[in-house]
Amino acid sequence: MVTSTGPIRDFPSASDYQEALQHPQLCFNHPELKASVPELTKLRLPRPISGAFASVFSLTSNASGQRYAVKCFTRHVPDQEARYQAISEQLATLSPSALSQPWKMGFEYLPAAIQVGRGRYPVLKMEWVKGVTLSAWLDHHHRDSAAVDRLADHFSDLTADLAAHSIAHGDLQHGNLLVADDGTLRLVDYDGMYVPALSGRDGTERGHRNYQSPARGSDDFGAEVDRFSTWVIYLALKAVAIDPALWPQLHEPQGEYLLLAEDDFKNPSISPRFPALLSHSDREVRDLADQVRCLAWQPLNSLPPLMLTPAASVSAAPSSPSATPGTLPSWMTGHLPPSATMQGPSPVGLPARFTGRRALDAFAAVLLLVALVIPALLLATGTPTAYSLFPTAVAVLVSRATRRSRTETQLLREHTLALKQQHRAAANAEKAAAALRLERERLASDEDDRKANLITQRNYLVRQHQTDLAEAERRKLNTWASIDHKISAVESGLQTALARALAAERAGFVQTELQRGRVSTARLPGIGEKLKSDLAASGIRTAADFSGVRLKQTTSSGYNNTTAVIVMATGHEVNVKGIGEAKARALDAWRAQLVSAAQARCTIQLSPSRRLTVTSEFDRQRAELANRRRAAETEATNQRNQAALRLQDGQTRLSNEAAAAADRALKQREEFARRAIQIQNSQNGLASVEASFTEARRIRRALSYSHYLRFALIGH
Repeated sequence: MVTSTGPIRDFPSASDYQEALQHPQLCFNHPELKASVPELTKLRLPRPISGAFASVFSLTSNASGQRYAVKCFTRHVPDQEARYQAISEQLATLSPSALSQPWKMGFEYLPAAIQVGRGRYPVLKMEWVKGVTLSAWLDHHHRDSAAVDRLADHFSDLTADLAAHSIAHGDLQHGNLLVADDGTLRLVDYDGMYVPALSGRDGTERGHRNYQSPARGSDDFGAEVDRFSTWVIYLALKAVAIDPALWPQLHEPQGEYLLLAEDDFKNPSISPRFPALLSHSDREVRDLADQVRCLAWQPLNSLPPLMLTPAASVSAAPSSPSATPGTLPSWMTGHLPPSATMQGPSPVGLPARFTGRRALDAFAAVLLLVALVIPALLLATGTPTAYSLFPTAVAVLVSRATRRSRTETQLLREHTLALKQQHRAAANAEKAAAALRLERERLASDEDDRKANLITQRNYLVRQHQTDLAEAERRKLNTWASIDHKISAVESGLQTALARALAAERAGFVQTELQRGRVSTARLPGIGEKLKSDLAASGIRTAADFSGVRLKQTTSSGYNNTTAVIVMATGHEVNVKGIGEAKARALDAWRAQLVSAAQARCTIQLSPSRRLTVTSEFDRQRAELANRRRAAETEATNQRNQAALRLQDGQTRLSNEAAAAADRALKQREEFARRAIQIQNSQNGLASVEASFTEARRIRRALSYSHYLRFALIGH
């Protein structure tokens, strides 16, 4: 599980984790890890033990004093948490008392446990195991044959424990096997472990190249995936136990292997190390080395588990000279496919002399004797030489044909032809092996490219799905924003309409009050009864009859004059004689005073019926916009569902394509294994073919023409 404030990105590097672990109390959310102290380098930085896909740090809890190994992942594995859950549950079922030794290591997978930068990442909290790696232990103890032999037995017992529960480690190698102080083994690094609950999934790694079969592919992931590694390690331990000098002879200091490495498995015939084991004076070393040589290139599910041929079986095998090249020791019989024990044609059983003279043989002999006498007689009579030698030539041809028809010579010809074919196959084996290696490497490269492309396509599908979801959400939010803007406009329009309706109601009240304000009874400075009568004559009887006054500037006889006009309620203007600027202002002030007083007294509110009349249209608009808003959400949901279906269809398509490609790759590897066995048999049978050729030449001399003539004449 990875959480981040941004999109999914690559996992942090070892240096990123190293920087974060300088402050455990800040980067961890696990209580015990928060209160822990990392082991530091001389530069006072957390010390990493870095591998291909993770870095391990040693932390000691301040509370309990317990030391832990914390694995920080530098590569993302999509189903990592589910894998560790399955592994944890399987290992929990193994009772310590039922195991051959305490090889099982406790661990706890903590999702989103460490913060590095802005992201949170998982870690694996493991108990710290005291021990040294297998190769480091052999560096110091290879001379102690008894201790190494006991360790070989412990290793055999450990693999038996795994096999008994259908578990495979996935990366058995010297760095993942620790030797404890009591000489027993501890198994570490469960990243690539197989348990039955993970059946059907691909492996997450191929294992260390110096311990894996050349035939192992990316999709080999099952209970048998450790078998080749098991034989490689067991061979090294038993060989060093028998002959400690093999360790300094075949193992390079700091070498990432024990006795044999990847190049040895790929091409044993030109291996720099295999010959020392295959030709060793000890039968057990030779047999084990030959077993590993024969198992290379074979499909993993055809390899025998170590526990089916324990050390006792090897040591109990009868002592005999080294096996003939191309053959298998008796104790291996039954563990390999029949094709692995093929041998070249043997000369044994071929007749080495002519037996059983036929009448035709006697006739050929007599004919030859007669043919030798006739030329002499013909020459004596003066017959030309060419004619005199003709009977002899005919007799020789007949006798040679008679010899070729013999069963002995026919069997020899057939046997020699088979030997030539075998010899050609053996002579071409190196070229065929090189071509096969190229094909295997090309297949492995294609498989790597295919898997990388599969990850790219799956990531593209996920990104496209996220893009589709974001686009659906963006469209919905844009539609909502537009609708919300319209809803706000409707609300604003409603308030404006209500305000206008209320203003109209209150304007009516003010108008009524102004109608009560009669000019005739008003106290208007400068306006007497005569002017009031003139105003009435002009239609100005109440304050409601006019809306205000307006002053106009006019020019007459070179003088500027100000004329006051009264604006009527209807909008037209009247000029009342005698109403000048001052009186007009007094009239307007009177009206304004009445308006203010009326407005102050007005308490009118809209009636429910009037309010309903105003709001009904706006309510309809609001309901319509709400429906459009819900429709936008429905459309977004449909788009999300369609995006999910596209993602599911794409993932199903990719899974089907991956399964079909994996099946094709498996069949191709099986074909490679079949060809490898044929090539190996051709190479192994070369010496046997050469020996058969020598014997065939001896038999050919015994069945020569001169021997046949003697046999035809005297019968032996």
